[in-house]
Amino acid sequence: MPRGRKSKLRTRERRRQAQSGTQGLMGAQATAAEEEAASSSCPSLGVTTRRKPGAKSRSTLKSPQGALATTTNPAGVSPARSNKGAKGQMKKKHSSSQAPVSAVRSRKGPLRRTASVLVQFLVHMYKMKKPVRKAHMLKFIAKKYQNRFPEILRRASFSMEMLFGVDLKEVDRTKHTYTFVSKMALPNDGTMSRGSGLPKTGLLMYILAVILMKGNCATEENIWEFLNKMRVYAGKRHFIFGEPKKLITQDWVKLKYLEYRQVANSDPARYEFLWGPRAHAETSKMKVLEFLAKVNHTVPSAFQSWYEEALKDEEERAQASGCSSVLSSSSHTESEANSALCG
Repeated sequence: MPRGRKSKLRTRERRRQAQSGTQGLMGAQATAAEEEAASSSCPSLGVTTRRKPGAKSRSTLKSPQGALATTTNPAGVSPARSNKGAKGQMKKKHSSSQAPVSAVRSRKGPLRRTASVLVQFLVHMYKMKKPVRKAHMLKFIAKKYQNRFPEILRRASFSMEMLFGVDLKEVDRTKHTYTFVSKMALPNDGTMSRGSGLPKTGLLMYILAVILMKGNCATEENIWEFLNKMRVYAGKRHFIFGEPKKLITQDWVKLKYLEYRQVANSDPARYEFLWGPRAHAETSKMKVLEFLAKVNHTVPSAFQSWYEEALKDEEERAQASGCSSVLSSSSHTESEANSALCG
């Protein structure tokens, strides 16, 4: 092989390895962008992880900008009375006000396009609070790809979890029936008012992760630096998250998922975020690490310092739960004794 060509190949391989070395947390939020995120320019927050011998020792906490930019807009799924109606709605073209990007790009493979359409149907069923069967999902998959259903479903499930914070669980293996489980119990899909908004638990999980990675307290600059790289901007309505500044600094604060306070002695005033009491109650540091590890296709223990902190948090929770159980049991026994005496 000519020397010049060998040099180009070596340069290309070094570039590929450098790119793969930056594949970190939050690298993909949607199935449609799972592969695209690997080649997109994703910013980092500088997270060091422990890896197996021979693997890259440096990983980065990345924002899922590629996923948000390429995901089909689920807002195009309007509530329909039947699966057929939902399918008809999804076939319609999205208006420019509904989706800032093209719903389907020509460079996407057929499986990714199919998974994107399936995500829309799953979001529709989630909002209708109805379980979904394999037979229903197959209606959105061309016959020549139906034998690839497990892979398509895996992609769509990954998208639902990473983008919306919603898990798809199989509850009946005989009928292949699935139900939806949100990672947190956000009321009204995470807003203070009732409406037809999309699930926002995924965004909250990412913000909680940033707070955790920043020592359990992240400045407002930290949060917006990360969100901007996801193409989520204060004052600019997002097709999934709505007006993000109000959502983060007002709605989630009032719902007690986040604490938003002024940085001590800051002049001019600066603000910071912490986990709120409901976040502590409904999730844990370990669950957030598991969420992030899944995105990064690794295990929570790869993030050594945070993993140790999460283990300690789990122990403290277990001890507190044990004490509560003992107190409850003692109270119940005392009540029975008093009843016996009165009798």
